Amino acid sequence: MSGAEQVVERTEAPAAPEEHHGGLARGRRVVLAVVGGAALMAVGGLLATTLVKSPAQVAAETGPPAQGVLTADVERRVLAQTVVMRGTVVADQSVAVSPQGVRSGEGAGAALVTKLPLKAGDPVTAGRLIAEVSGRPVFTLHGAQPMYRDLKPGSTGDDVAQLQQALRELGHGTGGDAKGVFGAGTKAALTAHYRAIGYAPLPAVADGGAALKAAREAVRSATWAVEDASSPTGAVGTPEETGSGRKGGATADPGATASPGAGRELARARQALGEARAALAAAEAADGPMLPTAEAVFLSSLPARVSSVGARAGSPVSGPVLTLSGGELVVEAYLKDDKRQLLRAGMTVVISSEVSGTDVRGTVAAVATERSAAQPAGPGPQQDPGQNPKGGGNGGTGAGGGADLGYRLVVRADQPLPAGFAGQDVRLTIESAATDGEALVVPITAVSAGADGRTVVTAVSAEGTQRRIEVRTGTSGDGFVAVTPAQAGALGAGTKVVIGVAPRETRGKSK
Repeated sequence: MSGAEQVVERTEAPAAPEEHHGGLARGRRVVLAVVGGAALMAVGGLLATTLVKSPAQVAAETGPPAQGVLTADVERRVLAQTVVMRGTVVADQSVAVSPQGVRSGEGAGAALVTKLPLKAGDPVTAGRLIAEVSGRPVFTLHGAQPMYRDLKPGSTGDDVAQLQQALRELGHGTGGDAKGVFGAGTKAALTAHYRAIGYAPLPAVADGGAALKAAREAVRSATWAVEDASSPTGAVGTPEETGSGRKGGATADPGATASPGAGRELARARQALGEARAALAAAEAADGPMLPTAEAVFLSSLPARVSSVGARAGSPVSGPVLTLSGGELVVEAYLKDDKRQLLRAGMTVVISSEVSGTDVRGTVAAVATERSAAQPAGPGPQQDPGQNPKGGGNGGTGAGGGADLGYRLVVRADQPLPAGFAGQDVRLTIESAATDGEALVVPITAVSAGADGRTVVTAVSAEGTQRRIEVRTGTSGDGFVAVTPAQAGALGAGTKVVIGVAPRETRGKSK
C-alpha cells in the first residue's frame, strides 16, 4: 500500500467510533422510553383498580352497615311534667262602668253623658267623681262586692256594711248605726259624701215629703183625740171653757158619772195614737238619701287607673262609658279542653318575659269551669296598655256574642310583678305534675313492654353485655319518665340503658 493510501486510511479510521457512540445513545433512549411507558401503564392500572369496582363490590359497600346501640344514663332527680303556653299581663280587677238606669229626679229621659273628667291613664282614688250621667254623679268607693241593688234607709245586709266601711274610710262617720243597718248615722254619712263631691243625694222616697207630712198630721190628730176622750165627763164647751179656766166659773159636776162609752172611746183613741206614732217612725226611717246602683262603683283595690274611655260628653249611654283597672298585675291565659284537664289551682308556674329577659315564679290562682267569649270591640277612642282586653274582673264582663276564647286561667306571681310587665305577652311554664322528691329517671324511649305485659329497661354493662330489668313507671314529662325497679337495687343512677340503635362503621373500613 502506498503512502498516500495509508494516510487516507488513517484519516478515515476515526469515523467508526463516533458512529458506534450515536447508536448506543439511541438505544438508551429507546430503553428509557419503554421503561417509562411501562411505569405509566403500571400507575394507570393501579389507579384503575381503585376507581373501577365490580358490581358485587359496589353492592357490598352500599348495603346497610352493622348496627350498634344508643345509651343514656339513669338519673336521680325530681321529674316535672310541664305545660307551656302564652299569657297576657293584666290588672287583677277590670270594671266596665255602664251607668244604665240613672235617675235624675226631674223626669225620665235617655241617659246622656254630661261630664267625663278623666282620661285614659289617670289615677282613680276612693270617692273620686269619674263621670256624670244626666246630671247625676258616678263615683268610686272601696269594696269587693259589686252594687246589685239600690241602698236605702232601712236596708240591711253585707252590702250595707260595705257602704258604711267605705264612708268611714272617707272620713264620714256612721254614728251609732249597727253594722249592716242603714240607719240615721248612715244617712248623715252618705249625705255628707254627696255634698263633698258637689251633689245632692236622691231621696229614697220620691214624693216630695208627702208621706212624712201625712204621718205627722196623723199623730197630731190622734193626740187630740186622746185629749178629747180624756176630758172630765159632763164638761160643756170647748177645752178653753172647761175646767178651772172655764168662763163664768162653771165647773164640772163632781158627782156626775161617766157615760158608758167614755172608757171605750179613750182606749180606742190611745190605740190610734200608738199606731200613728209607729207609722211616723216608719216614715221617718224610710225618709232620707239613697245610693242608686248606677251611681257607685266599688273597687277592691285602690288606687286604680282609667284603662279606657268609651264615650264623650253629650253621647248617649249605650255601653261602657269607661273601664277601670285596679289591683296587682296578674297573668291571664285561655285554655282549650285538652290543657284544662291537666291544670288546676295551686300549680307552680314560671312567668318569662322575653322583653326584659326576666323569669318570675308564681302560682295558678284559678281555672274557670265555664268557657269565656270575647267581647265585641267597643267604640272607646282611648285605651291604656295593661288593661284586661277581655273585660275580666268584677263587673267587667258583659253579655257574650264574641268568639270562644276557652277556659280562663289566672296566674298570680309570688312577688308583685313590676309595672313594666303590664300589657306584655309572656310565656307560662306550668308544672302540671311532679315526682314526690327525687326519683330514678330515664328517657321514655328506654322503656319497652314485653309480650308478657312486663315493662322493662335494658341495662348495658361496661363490657357491652345487656340485661333486661323489670320496672314500674310513674310521672312522665319532657321526654322522660320516672321508673322504680321491681327488684330493689337492680337499677341505679349512672347505669346505662338502651334508648335506641345507631349505625356502626363496618369492621376494617377507614373512618
